[in-house]
Order: sequence, then C-alpha cells, then structure tokens
Amino acid sequence: MNETDTLVVDFAGQDHVIPFAVSALDVRGRAVQLGPMLDSILDRHAYPEPVSRLLAEAITLTVLLGTALKFEGKFILQTQSDGPVSMIVTEFRTPGSIRAYARFDEDRLAENGKDPVALLGKGILAMTIDQGPHTQRYQGIVALDGIGLEEVARRYFRQSEQIPTEVRLGVGEVLTRQEGEGPQHSWTAGGVLLQFLPDSEERMRLKDLPGGDGAIEDDGFQQDDAWTEAQALMGTIEDVELTDSAVQPERLLYRLFHEHGVRVFETNAVLDACSCSRDRVHNVLASMSDEERAQSAENGRIRVTCEFCSTAYEFDPDTVMPA
Repeated sequence: MNETDTLVVDFAGQDHVIPFAVSALDVRGRAVQLGPMLDSILDRHAYPEPVSRLLAEAITLTVLLGTALKFEGKFILQTQSDGPVSMIVTEFRTPGSIRAYARFDEDRLAENGKDPVALLGKGILAMTIDQGPHTQRYQGIVALDGIGLEEVARRYFRQSEQIPTEVRLGVGEVLTRQEGEGPQHSWTAGGVLLQFLPDSEERMRLKDLPGGDGAIEDDGFQQDDAWTEAQALMGTIEDVELTDSAVQPERLLYRLFHEHGVRVFETNAVLDACSCSRDRVHNVLASMSDEERAQSAENGRIRVTCEFCSTAYEFDPDTVMPA
C-alpha cells in the first residue's frame, strides 16, 4: 500500500453479531449493536421507558447467547419475579430471528423508578435451549436476588458451564429532529460477551460459589493473568461505546484488544421475526375441547392476539375443527 491508497473497512453495522477471538489472551466472544430491529420490537408494544430499557437489555443478552447455537433450535430467556416487571420472555430462533415481550404493573412501575434491579425484584431467570421435537430441553436457572442481567449471565456460565465469562450491556435512546417535524425517537443497544477458554482446563478453574449467604472464603487461588487482563479491558467499556452508531463494534474491539491482536469472523444478521401464524393458532384452538372453545368466544368469535408481535387472529368457533 502506498501513501495514496485508502484502507476501506467493511463494518458489519447494526443488527449483526460479530464473533471474535483474541488468541494471545485465550479469549473469544461476540459483540453486537442493535438498532432498527430493536426499535421495531419496542415501538410495537409502546412500553414505558423503564420497561423498554430492561427489555432491550434482555434482548441484547439473548442475541449474544443465542447466536452461539451451532444447531437448529431456540434459546429462550424468561424471568418470573415479584418486581413491577413480573415477566420477560425473549426467544431467539436460529439462525437469527428474535421476538420478545414483557409484563408489568403500571402502578408499581411508577413507585420503583428506573433501576433495572428494582424493576425485576426477586425471583428466577431461566435460560432454555430447545433443539426441537424428540429432544430433551436443557435449562439453567439463576436466582434474581438483587442482581442485574450482566451478573445473571456471569452466574449462569459459572454455575452451569463452569466457563469464566464477562458481559457488558448498554441501552440508549436517540432523539432526532427534522425540519417541519416533531422529534423522532429510536432505541439502540449493544453488548459484548467474553469468555476465557484456554487449552488447559486448570487455567480456567474458578472458586466454587458459596452454598448460602456467607462470604466466599479465600482459598489462595490466583486467577489467570490473561483472564485478569481481559476482564480489566472489558471494565473500560462505556455505555456510549455500545450504543452510539458512530462507534461500530469493530472499532470497540480494536480499541480493547489491538495490542494483542483481535480477529473477527463472519457476522450473523438478527431479524425481528415472530414464529406465530394463523395455522399455529388454529392448531392450538383445535386441540381444545368444544366447551373450552365456547368459553373463549366473545360475540360469536374467538380472538387471539400474539403477545410477542401483537398480530391479531380471529376465528369462527364452529369452523375450528380438530386436526
């Protein structure tokens, strides 16, 4: 390359997950910045701002985890808790479809402010891997006991996979104005998931989590230097670097790991796509008894609205026949 040449970098852009590896630190992971896809999901439901932020975090985490699946199937993240946001469900379907919704109590929401931990309250978060019919589901459960979704992911991998894992999530709002129009609002979010995967399993050994509420006793184990450095670098990430469309994930990865050499691999596009259909809803109704269908009817019609995508389906109870 001479002085007149220009280096052109083809950035993945928003709504694409970027796998990467830093061999010198024995780490690999995925990075993403979500834009139009996320905005479409959140605007469809018109959630209050704190709920949108919390659901955006859950969607980002689900995308980072779901795109790791190497087979056809689903990754489902679901919370059940006593907080103002009593349930979150996000579902990633390979190779890159995501859908999500949240349930919340509007009165309690006003009393608890915007703290994501307070909005969740106490309960459980389940992460389920479903490979389809005739296979056994795998599920890991993490207690929600005053922790946010970043810490949930760390605990999940430590308890279920025994893999040292670090996660950073960020959510942002974008307000723009065009001449003659009111302000335009949109959502953006980003995340980085990093895992320590050396050849030697002993290098990735961590202390066991405590069995109760007591403090963790120091057993003298020294954490691997490479993982310590990787965690320190992750700790320098600011929310704006995750959410600003001008800061592409590739730029962030270069800033973090350029001294060690970071490799990025083929990206994975993520789409806002629901798996519901009229046939699927019909089959559910057909599996019900005549009495149950009659009880579900109102003014002679059965109306079903998908909680994920808000699509409404309407049926005549007399025409819904068992498959």
